[in-house]
Amino acid sequence: MRIPRDWSGDDLIKRLGKVGYHPTRQSGSHVRLTCQGAFGEHHITVPRHKLLRIGTLNRILQDVANHLHLDKDELLRHLK
Repeated sequence: MRIPRDWSGDDLIKRLGKVGYHPTRQSGSHVRLTCQGAFGEHHITVPRHKLLRIGTLNRILQDVANHLHLDKDELLRHLK
């Protein structure tokens, strides 16, 4: 599945809330999200930029997918 090119940091934060991530702190324009679930605790940092760069978004999605034991395409289907 193709990585979206029009997601902002706020969009991603809201969408990751659907799979159990919630904001725990913010430092400047970066928000730290935490997920506490069956696979343990996991932290990621999301920049609150207007548009996320493709490489940044890809790395965040890959990291979340690995933690949730999902394929990146499966994760994208959950987030859309």
